[in-house]
Amino acid sequence: MTEKQAPKAPSTTALEQRGTGTLASEDGRTSIADTVVAKIAGIATREISGVHDLGGGAARVVGALRERIPGSRTNLSQGVAVEVGERQAAVDLDIVAEYGVAIADLAAAVRRNVIASVERMTGLEVTEVNITVHDVYIEGSDEDTEPTAPRVE
Repeated sequence: MTEKQAPKAPSTTALEQRGTGTLASEDGRTSIADTVVAKIAGIATREISGVHDLGGGAARVVGALRERIPGSRTNLSQGVAVEVGERQAAVDLDIVAEYGVAIADLAAAVRRNVIASVERMTGLEVTEVNITVHDVYIEGSDEDTEPTAPRVE
């Protein structure tokens, strides 16, 4: 008969290297900047079908203007705010949903993808993903194609 051996507890170094936000070992420490987590969350959000854009109205106008400048790149963290601690991160997202998409299902899918991506890539525990839906995009509307100044009457 074979005896079951209790699993060995991983060493402290193994736990720290697996991902606790501030990765530490005898050789040094690794810190993860807020902008890194914000970019990962922004990319993960854009991967979900039904998300038209990120950011509130003003952020989208600035983003549209920025994209018109030759040589500029898309701001991947537009509409994303993060708080990063040593072991945990919280993410706030501002999105524009596509018309016809169930917003509750969209929010759940975005949350799952953001949590999975951030935790897998950084080792940080994501404590919350707060989502604010600022608008609904209707195909064929020209609201998002031309940034305009507000009308004064």
